[in-house]
Amino acid sequence: MTVLGGPILELRNVHKAFGPKQVLRGIDLTVAQGRSLVIIGGSGTGKSVTIKSALGLVTPDKGEILFDGQPVRGRKAVDDLRRRTGMLFQGGALFDSLTVWENVAFALLYRDRVGRGKAKKLAIENLAKVRLPASAADLRPAELSGGMQKRVALARAIIAKPDLIFFDEPTTGLDPITADAVNNLIVEQVKALGAAAVSITHDMASVRKIADEVAMLHEGKIVWRGPVSALDKSGNPYIDQFVNGRAEGPIQPAI
Repeated sequence: MTVLGGPILELRNVHKAFGPKQVLRGIDLTVAQGRSLVIIGGSGTGKSVTIKSALGLVTPDKGEILFDGQPVRGRKAVDDLRRRTGMLFQGGALFDSLTVWENVAFALLYRDRVGRGKAKKLAIENLAKVRLPASAADLRPAELSGGMQKRVALARAIIAKPDLIFFDEPTTGLDPITADAVNNLIVEQVKALGAAAVSITHDMASVRKIADEVAMLHEGKIVWRGPVSALDKSGNPYIDQFVNGRAEGPIQPAI
């Protein structure tokens, strides 16, 4: 049960280094229930590490992560968080050896031990939510287009009705029209669930479509946060350079 009036996810002064490389240098973020936050920034700025830390896949060196008002510490807390979150991985990350419906129902089958008949029924219902027909259920991922694979991955992310969904570069590898269709589905399904969403992307069209708020990450710190409507008038040099895709500015190209 979500804490009334409080954020569903909170990162407080989170630091993370890998050897001598300091990736996160004191991240502070909050995400409210029902809101969509998109994290932007150049390559290697710590966006993926931020999500991995929030999911308990990476342990911060310093700082605290809270989910639904409770500190995420220890195996039980991490397991509870994951039961209430969904994830759409970059590239979809579908299992080639499983059918489409088995991919969608993966958590139901292998975590919740739901019977195969019921799990398949639920999978087909969720495929319909992302505009895929029941006839796709018994196909293999390799038989689908890239856009269809993304839809399957979205169906998998929403099937357990999570309170929070993470999206890692959800439109990577898609043409602009297919990407826009996927963005529309993300907005539709997140709103239908009343869930919070945290996304990372380089695609500014996606940012403008799916975000309520945007946070700019640079050198392991949040250098700007605001409503998506303020992107073009932020007055922030990092945001201005990133949004306009200019090589000149405070962000150095990763080459």
